[in-house]
Amino acid sequence: MSHQKPLSGFRILDITNVLSGPFCGFQLGLLGAEVIKVEALDGDLARQLGANPAWNDARMGISFLAQNAGKRSISINLKTEDGRDIFKQLVETSDVIIENFRPGVMERLGLGYGDCCKWKDPIIYCAISGFGQSGPMRDLPAYDQIVQGVSGVMDITGDAETPPYRVGYPIADTIGGLTAAMAIAAALHRKESQYLDVSMLESVLTTMGWAASNFLMYDQEPKRVGNENMTSAPSGAFQTQDGLINIAANQDRQWIALIEALGQPQLQDDPRYATRETRKRNRQELKADLEAILKMRPTTEWLEVCRIAGVPAGPVLTVAEALQAEHIQSRRFVHQLAQHAPCDNIEIVTNGFLYNDQRLTPDQAVEQLGQSTETIMLELGFTAETIERLRADEVIR
Repeated sequence: MSHQKPLSGFRILDITNVLSGPFCGFQLGLLGAEVIKVEALDGDLARQLGANPAWNDARMGISFLAQNAGKRSISINLKTEDGRDIFKQLVETSDVIIENFRPGVMERLGLGYGDCCKWKDPIIYCAISGFGQSGPMRDLPAYDQIVQGVSGVMDITGDAETPPYRVGYPIADTIGGLTAAMAIAAALHRKESQYLDVSMLESVLTTMGWAASNFLMYDQEPKRVGNENMTSAPSGAFQTQDGLINIAANQDRQWIALIEALGQPQLQDDPRYATRETRKRNRQELKADLEAILKMRPTTEWLEVCRIAGVPAGPVLTVAEALQAEHIQSRRFVHQLAQHAPCDNIEIVTNGFLYNDQRLTPDQAVEQLGQSTETIMLELGFTAETIERLRADEVIR
């Protein structure tokens, strides 16, 4: 069996900033593509973002480190004629271009899809934006929080007593990046130029499943229900003696197994809980009855009780606990990078699958801003004298 990564041999130009585009390029790099990150002379803003101020000052912020391992960095001023000429030569050697500027920016620079098609055919051009390249919202800022609000995600996050809440991480950026990576991987199967218009808003809406479908097909608008699962009961987070436990007794046999394991088989005869639908209608009373028992013992003991009974259950972990869990460690999901000063002890998350039982990891560390500029330009045929002139003219870094 070959251990070659599935996208080996493809070159991708990643002209993106902060998260949605860099996340897309990182995922494609894990799959084996060569990724060249094209940065402005002051670099990707994410180089200055993260919890470690010293690394931010060194333009190696944690937000950047998390999404850019394995990429080569070339720093070009695309607003200059010489800079655009370098970009043109990069396009001629590439298979894919990813950009996440506002719609129209690349066209105004003379670097849009039509221009790139003149320089390289076939070429895949993927434009990631908040709302797509057309429509009345196309020019709005594409910040994750804005997209969460416009998509309805915030409106269904929280409970009936709270205002809408944003999801606790940049879900719109990352789902947009995954969508773009999927679209690019599919497009590489066709040997022709293709334009991919990826909308973060539509990417999020695509994942909303029952929330969107119940409205579209039954005119039922979703409500904020906290930790409850509106499709079933008892299904949600329940208070124990020392914290929370997630229980998902979605099937009748699981419901019966649960109440027997809790020592409350008489609840099966309660007319409020006789069927799936009655349990859903009376979920608050049911929650109170179950928590009266669950509060008597700690979470770890109830997890074992549920495991023996065959009832789906799990703990509610912190991010730190999830990343340090034995299961995650056993699957080599967290990868340690060999990194240069000032950064050390760099650990990143990878992706959500094994490929032929192997964890896909970056082939190299995260580069300093413009670290590969000279090397890449020499590969393109530029002379050392020309490179020095372009650096003096502030075309490259």
